[in-house]
Parts: sequence; structure tokens; C-alpha cells
Amino acid sequence: MTPDDYIDALEEPRRGEIRALHDLIRETVPELESQVGSDMLAYGPFHYRYASGREGDASLISLSSRKNYISLYVLCTTDDGYLAEQYTERLPKADVGKSCVRFKRAADVDLGVVRELIAEAGRIGPAAEG
Repeated sequence: MTPDDYIDALEEPRRGEIRALHDLIRETVPELESQVGSDMLAYGPFHYRYASGREGDASLISLSSRKNYISLYVLCTTDDGYLAEQYTERLPKADVGKSCVRFKRAADVDLGVVRELIAEAGRIGPAAEG
């Protein structure tokens, strides 16, 4: 399945919102490979290996259409913690967790701020290994 297949399978108005967010991500971080994985769009896949020996695959940024929300995952940290959490005040209508920004509609968030979050994640790269 391609990203376009994933988006095309969604019903409106969610299809248009996910398409717009996908386009925003592609414009902001075109260097990140896009693919579909685990029922979401994924950008910037990477392999991780912890000192404990645990390892796996993840993506720097992921976008998912859930039943009640659009979820934007940003697996990026700074010295101050998870990058997404640092945008909580700038995304007041979103429910922001450590690495997830959830919102009901794209109109609920300032897409300029979302673009800044994505661009910063692209500059920093994946979360540091634990």
C-alpha cells in the first residue's frame, strides 16, 4: 500500500485533512522517505537498538486517521524532553502527549505551528537511543 492508497481509502472530510497534512509534511521535510506502516503514514523510517539489546523499527514522524482523532506522532527529543510536548501551549486545541499530537480536525490547530514542529524534528532527527 502506498501513502496515496492509504489516503484514498479514507472518507471525507478526513481524506482531505489527511491529504493536506501529508502534503504539508512532504513539503516541509521532503528528504524523509514516506511509506505506510502499522495503519499510518510514516516519514523517516529508522532502526533503533537500545543498550538493553531491545531493537526495532520506527519513524521520525507518523500521521494516522483514528476514529475520533487525527494523530501526529513525532519521535524526537531535545535536552528539554520530547519535542511534541514543547509545543503544547502553541497547540491549545490539541491533546499533546510525549510524542503525540491529537486533534479532531486540522482546522483545530495552527498549521504554521505544526509545520514548525515537523521542520524542527527533521533538523534534530529521531529520538535519542535509551
